[in-house]
Amino acid sequence: MQVTIDKNSGYCFGVEFAIQMAEDEMADGKLFCLGDIVHNSMEVERLHAKGLRIIDREQLKDLTDAKVLIRAHGEPPETYQLALQNNIELIDASCPVVLKLQNRVKLAYDKMEKVEGQIVIYGKMGHAEVVGLTGQTNNEAIIIMEEADLDKIDFNRPITLFSQTTKSTKGFYHIKSLIEERIKDTKGTLEELDFNANDSICRQVSNREPQLQQFATERDVIVFVSGKKSSNGKALYGVCKQQNERSYFVENESEVDLSWFKPADKVGICGATSTPMWLMEQVANFIEGAFQETPLAH
Repeated sequence: MQVTIDKNSGYCFGVEFAIQMAEDEMADGKLFCLGDIVHNSMEVERLHAKGLRIIDREQLKDLTDAKVLIRAHGEPPETYQLALQNNIELIDASCPVVLKLQNRVKLAYDKMEKVEGQIVIYGKMGHAEVVGLTGQTNNEAIIIMEEADLDKIDFNRPITLFSQTTKSTKGFYHIKSLIEERIKDTKGTLEELDFNANDSICRQVSNREPQLQQFATERDVIVFVSGKKSSNGKALYGVCKQQNERSYFVENESEVDLSWFKPADKVGICGATSTPMWLMEQVANFIEGAFQETPLAH
């Protein structure tokens, strides 16, 4: 059996940067983090052992004179205002790609207000990044995930569309085309002022789709390692499953079923942008050890 870890899998630079900042800050003592620093319970547990304490927005309101990390997903303006009121030192690890998108959403919102338009975000309701983006619109943005959500939009009014940075490119362009069709059905025509679609998906994330397609095609079995909360993990696992029916989603090695494998299989290990390399190695070593075959290939 040959077990190979996908060299393109693992943390994107935004997550890697946030974790490095957290570890650097914890060298000086305890650090709070607003929400899970990464959508991976194994990594959250590892950092908890080092002194990182996860809090929610309600707990933040009661916190004073403390250090709080803002994770890569970014935060809405009210978080910064609350920090000023409560004398909280923010360690801002917001991903630069997300910060740039927040600025674009804010500018578009100000523009849309003048023409009674709408900001629409293709993303997951309640997702940390989406909360930060809707915060730029006084929480007036319309969140859509699927075709049924389009009923929330008024197609007689101008629309500006953005995407959560970790969503599927294919999904975004599908939603874009559905909106265009609905505008034509409603108004009889599609003018430039009616609709402005912005592909705001992070290319470091979206480029993994074609890379994963090739990786999954070249292996007999794929074991996709990701936290169950990860939107990006679900999307990328779907890419693998489409290419290779023998693809399996696990959170860690305890969820691996050895009946998935045959001794002569080429096994590929890959993961989400929130999956640490050490966890993929742990899963690979478990499978390799169970079959006691050839050494791990990188």
